Amino acid sequence: MLPPLILASTSPYRRALLERFGVPFESVPPAVSEHHLPGESPPDRALRLAQAKAQALAAAHPAAIVIGSDQVACAAGTILDKPGDAPRCMAQLSALSGSTALFYTACAVLGVQAGLRRTHVDTTTVRFRVLSAAEIERYVAREQPFDCAGGFKAEGAGIALFESIESVDPTALIGLPLIWLAQTLRAAGFHLP
Repeated sequence: MLPPLILASTSPYRRALLERFGVPFESVPPAVSEHHLPGESPPDRALRLAQAKAQALAAAHPAAIVIGSDQVACAAGTILDKPGDAPRCMAQLSALSGSTALFYTACAVLGVQAGLRRTHVDTTTVRFRVLSAAEIERYVAREQPFDCAGGFKAEGAGIALFESIESVDPTALIGLPLIWLAQTLRAAGFHLP
């Protein structure tokens, strides 16, 4: 019998990604502060938060396998937080026009009773094409990607904003590196296609 699987997240994007595996799981809010630490690099921040999310629930659910994930984006040394509203989103996309952004997607899988502790950080490089103000305004009005780091949804119309994406796992840009996660869950006994 397999242990319960818990996704330490309220993200609808991560939930939809994990549903691809067809295994039952529960999404539980991890109640972890996502504050910045001075001097912390973007990949270190993503990994710290992914581990904190998984640990917060693993302690309360020792029989479960808990998945924590976090994504930190940056461009030109600046962290790209979720814009939250249209003006910030348009400003963020204007700043990204013609430039490159790095997206660090971390994942931590913990199972207290199973003795499982694995972590991973995926790096995705996104090159934005030069965007006009009208294109940005149309895109933001259409998708309203206010809850997405970088201010776009690559799984939607946001893909039209790019020149290229470089990644070993295209699902990482959406928020959960499924290739690595599938390997980890198979090793823990889950039957995945």
